[in-house]
Amino acid sequence: MADPVVIVATFFPREGLHDSVHAIIAAAQTDVYQEPGCLLYALHEAPDRFVLIEKWASQADLDAHGQSKALAKLGEDLAPLVAAETEVIYLQQVPHGSKHPASEAKGADA
Repeated sequence: MADPVVIVATFFPREGLHDSVHAIIAAAQTDVYQEPGCLLYALHEAPDRFVLIEKWASQADLDAHGQSKALAKLGEDLAPLVAAETEVIYLQQVPHGSKHPASEAKGADA
């Protein structure tokens, strides 16, 4: 079984366009969740940025997402609304800290 891949993408809206950037990223969620291997598409915000955390079942699923219509549309729609290039960080899970200690004590799966 392939290891899951996590991506953290940070978007920096131009001044006054925070709500527009939010709407575009949120609208992409439906299409992205339909892609094979998408396990998580979670949007977070701060006053000057949005942070999108995505989890993919495998590198192959993430690679396919990279070629998807949904991602291409997201990039096109956001281009005029962001002040800086999107910052993308690719992460691999490490065994330490993968489960909360309380869930292990209760025998629950993480």
